[in-house]
Amino acid sequence: MKSIYVGISGVGSYVPERVVTNDALSKIVDTSNEWIVERTGIEERRIADDDTATSDLGTLAAKRALEDAKLQPEDIDLIIVATVTADHAFPSTACIIQKNIGAMKAAAFDINVGCSGFVYGLSIGESFIKSGTYEKVLVIGAEALSKIVDWQDRNTCVLFGDGAGACVLEKCEEGFGILSSELGSDGTNGQVLSQPAGGSRLPTSIETLEDRLHYVKMDGKEVFKFAVRVMEKTSMNALEKADLNLADLDFLVPHQANMRIIDAAAKKLKLEKDKICINLNKYGNMSSASIPVALDEAVKNKKIKNGDNILLVAFGAGLTWASMTIKWSRRK
Repeated sequence: MKSIYVGISGVGSYVPERVVTNDALSKIVDTSNEWIVERTGIEERRIADDDTATSDLGTLAAKRALEDAKLQPEDIDLIIVATVTADHAFPSTACIIQKNIGAMKAAAFDINVGCSGFVYGLSIGESFIKSGTYEKVLVIGAEALSKIVDWQDRNTCVLFGDGAGACVLEKCEEGFGILSSELGSDGTNGQVLSQPAGGSRLPTSIETLEDRLHYVKMDGKEVFKFAVRVMEKTSMNALEKADLNLADLDFLVPHQANMRIIDAAAKKLKLEKDKICINLNKYGNMSSASIPVALDEAVKNKKIKNGDNILLVAFGAGLTWASMTIKWSRRK
């Protein structure tokens, strides 16, 4: 039986116009530009307007990815949206985006695996195409993290930003496209990065509001240790599955959470900075949107070219991790 190869035929992204600098944050919490840059590498982030939801960001990114793939919305068979900031508990953000873009032939659902979500989505989409269930899958990572950030907590509010990125998956020529992937999780440590209230465990109440439990809570030291360890391990596993070594790797597209985490992982992987796609300084941590936005920028800037071997790697709430190797091909 002939092997089926699945590749990315279109990429697109969108970030809000509003820029919030570190100096602007220093006026509302006890921090400074120097403190934030030294500890995170972030200089500014994009923040959505009060009336802009995650689906609005994802819709714009999806339209750009479809245009790049030279497809119409009705060509799409499945929409997968990775997000931790869904518009509602239900209906899914994927169904809202489906309506917005007019992809009425598509099935649609959300996944929630934190910052690993986009790579999870790509892996799920690839499996649907390889199984013959669908032919064209739209994968979106979209977040409006500013809606769940505690703007009184200087340890977390400086980290996050809003944005969305999207990719279209289709069959591609043999030897190109997605070569390998690895997904993983460790639910025993989920408490180190969470939004405690608002679900069935702690439904919304006066007490949860007063205790500010609807905002992101994070143990930064534990997340840092986990991230550095797992980024190296899952990266090497994905390369091994694809029968690649570090010398074969042209670009690493990591989750954009913290420059110290990226630097530590790069050191362990023995990668030079010019092989790493970084936009953390401009956008901060956009969770599931980080990797597709960075990927879109690298493609649009012609940094990534046909035949390049790229590695996507992420870690996130759960705790989860994901990695994927892709031999890039844009034949359209």
